[in-house]
Amino acid sequence: MNFEQSKKSKEWYGRVEAFMNEYVYPAIPTYHEQHAKMDRWKETPAIFEELKAKAKAAGLWNIFMPPSSHDDEYFTSVGLTNVEYAPIAELMGRVSFASEVFNCMAPDTGNFEVLHRYGTPSQKEQFMIPLRDGLTRSAFLMTEPAVASSDARNIQTEIRRDGDEYVINGRKWWSSGAGHPKCGFFIVMGKTDPTTSTYRQQSMILVPVGTPGATLVRHLNVFGYDHAPHGHFEVVLDNVRVPAENMLVGEGCGFEIAQGRLGPGRIHHAMRTIASAEVALERMVIRLMSREAFGKRIHEHSIWEERIAHARINIEMVRLLCIKTAHMMDTVGNKEAQGEIAMIKVIAPQVAERIIDMAIQAHGGGGVSQDFGLAEMYANTRIVRLTDGPDEVHCRAVARLEFKKQEGRQYSDIRAYSK
Repeated sequence: MNFEQSKKSKEWYGRVEAFMNEYVYPAIPTYHEQHAKMDRWKETPAIFEELKAKAKAAGLWNIFMPPSSHDDEYFTSVGLTNVEYAPIAELMGRVSFASEVFNCMAPDTGNFEVLHRYGTPSQKEQFMIPLRDGLTRSAFLMTEPAVASSDARNIQTEIRRDGDEYVINGRKWWSSGAGHPKCGFFIVMGKTDPTTSTYRQQSMILVPVGTPGATLVRHLNVFGYDHAPHGHFEVVLDNVRVPAENMLVGEGCGFEIAQGRLGPGRIHHAMRTIASAEVALERMVIRLMSREAFGKRIHEHSIWEERIAHARINIEMVRLLCIKTAHMMDTVGNKEAQGEIAMIKVIAPQVAERIIDMAIQAHGGGGVSQDFGLAEMYANTRIVRLTDGPDEVHCRAVARLEFKKQEGRQYSDIRAYSK
């Protein structure tokens, strides 16, 4: 593969970088100041809405979508491949709220792609267009408190046909964005037929916010951080009725949709996570160079030289694996890249978590406080090891691919190579 980014990628990267430098970075103090003074579950900072309007006017909007044969009158992508978008996702990841400034935030990117790929014209008009234009947000309701949702076959929420409607009953949690003041709809995954073959039991259906019976029970903190107004919510679905035309694709297509939804999103997550590692490394180095202990600058103590070196090495390795994965997705498709997608999902947050932890250590007591942003960065990174499936599930997938490679071989088959 060619490690040089295309001219198009460099152009878009330059545009986003210039916007970040001119508008986003200078707005960070104002954003946090405004955020602290308002009802954070009911509104967003005024400066944030101003930034979004500027980004939209500059054409830096919805640039996450790769080229697609599904482009139509509802949406045409700017045409960046996964490889071309990857460094831009990393750039956005340097600021916690930047991806939303450009309408490129999770879970909306995945939900948008689902609607764009699988939605009917009516579903696109009602749900996708407002999401495209930044008028609404959305949530994806999959995980359940009563079962190990890492195995999606366990999901028990019932979606039952009743005439021209579906009736939904279940309880979800870790439904990110469900309580956002602009959240317009949920995509709910549940069982339409528990008696059919395993991978045809689950379906996905669209539920408008405000539908009777869909109740937000509580928000869930991550190490004490509530992530308002986005947040993560527990949601009860009690005899929720929606029109039958809200079913995505058809009954039994839940797993098919889920696999199509998660591939690009994992690239975005991984690249934003790399950005967190980069920011943590930068803050660590500056801190170590500016403080003195035991007669010399802290960075001159050999243990820190080793830690910093390994941090840089690991960031570079993970970034290369992400770019390789994006390249495979662009050239051979998500199915062929499933091993690489699983690998970046595991290693990116693990590496970032270790580097952020070292940065916290370098800052001493300040590292675990609110003053340097590292504690919140750690919390945000730690949860990525669970979102879109825990490490163990993805390691299992990688291991099974390795087992498959050696099926039918005997140990004697490889003895010649060890001589």
